[in-house]
Amino acid sequence: MDKATEVLIDALKQCLADPAEQRLFKSGKLDGLFASRTGANGEAASRALADGLLEVVRSETKGKTTTEWVRLTPRAMEFLHAHESPVQALKDLQVVLQVNQERVPLWLLEMQRELQALTAKLGVETERWTHRLESLGKQVEEALRRAESGAPRLSESAVADAPWAMDALTYLDQRRGAGANGACPLPELFNAVRLKHPELSVTDFHDRLRRLRDRRALNLLAFAGAAGDIPEPEFALLDGAAVLYYASRLRT
Repeated sequence: MDKATEVLIDALKQCLADPAEQRLFKSGKLDGLFASRTGANGEAASRALADGLLEVVRSETKGKTTTEWVRLTPRAMEFLHAHESPVQALKDLQVVLQVNQERVPLWLLEMQRELQALTAKLGVETERWTHRLESLGKQVEEALRRAESGAPRLSESAVADAPWAMDALTYLDQRRGAGANGACPLPELFNAVRLKHPELSVTDFHDRLRRLRDRRALNLLAFAGAAGDIPEPEFALLDGAAVLYYASRLRT
């Protein structure tokens, strides 16, 4: 609704509220249906007279100024009904609904585009995390393979010769893995094994070490110094002229 129409409707309602004749234009402190003869007010007044919504009942001329008094016509009632009735309000609402309904497909299309962009982003992130998890899985698999390949392996006959052989080899591997330099002295190995096999004697320990050496499960090394310098000589193992005092893992 344009401004002139709004002004016209307000003027007609004012006239309807007071059925007596009323001044067409406001003059000074004197009330009138329209505030001025120019702009939207002038246009609305001209429409009211031209369309027969108001009729002039009398006029007065003073100098160059003519003052007109008007009253409402039946056409004004039709005009107000057309613009202010509930039916018209519903028609206006219908227009608004139709306009917004036409915009719904555009709104849905924009939402669909945003969802597609989000789906694509999620796909990229999912693929990135999948590759990362696969890479980590391969690293873990490789680490387990290396750990398993480095674990002591003994035949059933070697285990039968020395039930504590697996513990001895594991200790030698752990000792080397911890950064120990050189082969393991036999007293140290005996004490480590005896923690889990308290019934083990030195004699049995020596006897079965020879068997493990013969089966190439470990290596026995001689003491490099003088025999009189051997600490805890009771753990030394005589092998002909050699005095064996150290054990190390033998890789096959």
